[in-house]
Amino acid sequence: MWRSRRGLRAAEGRTSLDLVYVTPRVLRLLSLLLALALIGCGAETSSEAAPDAAVSDSLRIVTLGGPVTETVYALGLGDRVVGTDQSSLYPAEILEKPRLNYFRQTSAEGVLSLQPTLVLALETSGPPGVIEQIRAAGVRVETVPEVSSVEEAEGRVQAIARLVGREAQAAGVIETMRAELAEATAAHPETAPRALFVYARGAGVMLVSGTGNAADAVLQLAGAQNAVTAFEDFQPLTAEAVVTAAPDVIVIPARGLESIGGVDGLLAQPGVAQTPAGQNRRIVPVDDALLLGFGPRIGQGAKALADSLGG
Repeated sequence: MWRSRRGLRAAEGRTSLDLVYVTPRVLRLLSLLLALALIGCGAETSSEAAPDAAVSDSLRIVTLGGPVTETVYALGLGDRVVGTDQSSLYPAEILEKPRLNYFRQTSAEGVLSLQPTLVLALETSGPPGVIEQIRAAGVRVETVPEVSSVEEAEGRVQAIARLVGREAQAAGVIETMRAELAEATAAHPETAPRALFVYARGAGVMLVSGTGNAADAVLQLAGAQNAVTAFEDFQPLTAEAVVTAAPDVIVIPARGLESIGGVDGLLAQPGVAQTPAGQNRRIVPVDDALLLGFGPRIGQGAKALADSLGG
């Protein structure tokens, strides 16, 4: 479900009308004025109407979350972005704009200093109190969910497009996503390798992916078989779990691999060197921002992983 936290303004009071005589000439004049007023108002009939193109052009957007940022750019509103968070790394020009803290650890002061008219954020942005502080300051805040399937990713593109008045452009973004995902499918290896997805942030954070999450979905999109099916989500890496999984290949975010000392650092983790993947040093680093966020470039990421698995 796409969540909008905007308040609804209730109508208050009553208006009484006195009956007066209106001449035909005055009536024609009033009709003309009413028609002009309706034209000026456009099609908007409530405070919940989606912004049109003119409104989009006046937006000052702060994005919180890499997939949100990428979607806004894909919809053609990159020039309306006035700031973003540390997880937003694409396109490269975003790095030249004001950078806020990571979207889960943002601050109201930092966001408000950019004078946004709209904050678009992943629903896990926070802390929660900060989001409410931004709303309390009179800034419109809209949240969209983190997703773990192609269908959900397409739905999020459509939701963001509605929020910024770019629904027509959403169709083109989704068409491109589907075309790139088709290329990924065509690149699947002939035999699906058993793949172990490891998430690392230094030796102190070593997790293994089970089923039912974005990493599991990414492996399937690239034509791999998840080597771990005994549990859902992520669990700490243990020698027993790794050896039991017996992966042919280990997939790991490139930044995480670097944080543990590269391939040699990964092979030093419990049980890894004893697996077929470890013995063959078959380690595939991936761009987690490209893949795990399920943003508009998910097809490109799946194709790159499929190529690596088949190589």
